[in-house]
Amino acid sequence: MSELICYCFGYSVSDVERDIAENGKSTIMERIMVEKRKGGCQCATKHPQGR
Repeated sequence: MSELICYCFGYSVSDVERDIAENGKSTIMERIMVEKRKGGCQCATKHPQGR
């Protein structure tokens, strides 16, 4: 399993690599930011280091 880079939404390094291969760039950060603005971020509880 690829290392998670986003515990809130379950994105991994492999997800970013695949996104870049499919889109020429990664759109994952944009998706994360949209969800954070909607209040969907749970880093404080889901990330092992609380960030």
